[in-house]
Amino acid sequence: MPTAQVTEEKVGLKRLEGKVALVTGGSRGIGAAIALKLAQEGAKVAISYQKNKGAADNVVERIGELGTEGLAVQANASSQKESDDLVSAVVKKFGRVDILVNNAGVFEGAPVTEITLEHYERVFDVNIKGVLANTVAALKSMPDGGRIINISSGVARMTFPGASVYSATKAALDTLTRVWAQELGARKITVNGVAPGTTATDMYNAAVPEEAKAHMTERTALGRVGTPEDIADAVLFLASDEGRWVTGHTIACDGGISI
Repeated sequence: MPTAQVTEEKVGLKRLEGKVALVTGGSRGIGAAIALKLAQEGAKVAISYQKNKGAADNVVERIGELGTEGLAVQANASSQKESDDLVSAVVKKFGRVDILVNNAGVFEGAPVTEITLEHYERVFDVNIKGVLANTVAALKSMPDGGRIINISSGVARMTFPGASVYSATKAALDTLTRVWAQELGARKITVNGVAPGTTATDMYNAAVPEEAKAHMTERTALGRVGTPEDIADAVLFLASDEGRWVTGHTIACDGGISI
């Protein structure tokens, strides 16, 4: 039996000490939870937001309370110029981007009989074009060994009536994850995805009827709806050294609703 390699643990060492993370759409919900989790583990964390400056500033304040530095930058995820400006602002303050979390996204549903090209463009512009723009911009300042983590969705594999265009964006995102992992492997940059299932965000709590919430909970193997922190923990694993041998995969982080 081969001898197991044992590494000495440094007491009190945070897993992301000295790293710089950029979380798009990090002012609320899952994005905010991810930003705070990475900061808790020692990373300097920049977030982007589109409209709610107050919420973004609150996240940055909480990052500071965790003993590290934060930055909030307003940016339209679907604009290459604003994506370039976003990354430039992060690099100016922190020097580089080690971890990119492509979290910014938009959900807009429509049955197939009501789909328009305008609907298609709105959803794809943020969910795919935005990911492309942010990733291309961030790679210019990402050192070898960096991390790219794309926030996908369980609907990339499950059928959800009325969400065909949104589901298609997430399926496309999973494909980008696999291809980019192959392309960037030579630089030891890992590219992975996390696919949440039903998650109790403000939007979910406000928009989903109680009957539907009960049905989703019943369908979930672990018997509850997920929390933003559940998703953030999966992202932390992929962002840390523990995730160094995982690349090209999208992890279903959904409590078993998709099985």
